[in-house]
Amino acid sequence: MVAFIATLKIKAGREAEFERLQTELSNFAHAKEPGLIVYDVIRHRTEARTYVVYARFADQAAFEFHQAADFHERLVPPILDCVDGEMDLQFFDRVG
Repeated sequence: MVAFIATLKIKAGREAEFERLQTELSNFAHAKEPGLIVYDVIRHRTEARTYVVYARFADQAAFEFHQAADFHERLVPPILDCVDGEMDLQFFDRVG
């Protein structure tokens, strides 16, 4: 199992756009990717411009399928344009 956690700070005034794009990406991913287990976007309670994206895939092939999806190519560039500074992206393997 492959997982990633991305922590992102969003440019002021771009929060609604980021949430709309991420919701669209999550909906497409859940509908079209059988190897996707979870794709969640959460907002920090007290730091309104800080978000975490948590995704878990059945295996490396499922993650690569996600990366190559046409909707991924269409949605990720505008999502990244909403990011203020660098995204903290970390990959994990499930234990047990």
